[in-house]
Amino acid sequence: MTDYMVEGLVKKRAEIAGEIERLHVTLGQLAKDLEHIDATLHILAPEMAVEAIKSKVFRPPADWSKRGEMTRVVLSILRTARAPMTTREIAERMVVERGLQATTAALNAMTRRVACALRRQRELGHARSTEGEAGFWQLWEIAR
Repeated sequence: MTDYMVEGLVKKRAEIAGEIERLHVTLGQLAKDLEHIDATLHILAPEMAVEAIKSKVFRPPADWSKRGEMTRVVLSILRTARAPMTTREIAERMVVERGLQATTAALNAMTRRVACALRRQRELGHARSTEGEAGFWQLWEIAR
């Protein structure tokens, strides 16, 4: 048992070391890019204090999902549905399942993301849509 554990730890250490090397290369390139931008700003606006510019940190929204997760959940919802569902109904279920606040903005954003995932699945032949009430809504279901 110890041999497997050591082998696994060696493999994991090699992966982490490789990731650190890759990030060092990326960091070096970003530092060079920043130096070039600072030099350009110094030429165009010599009176500007470049060091005073605050860095902007990227924080993904809480409703983001990992790659492929959105599609898996949408298809799962459609599989368990008893009847075809609208994009908005699927989005409402997604918001509830993820424990997000059901604000109008969150529902609208989730509806757009669900619609995008569904259109892609329709292209791949995994889902199909039909017109709903008076042509206003599209109803979605799993393609069988």
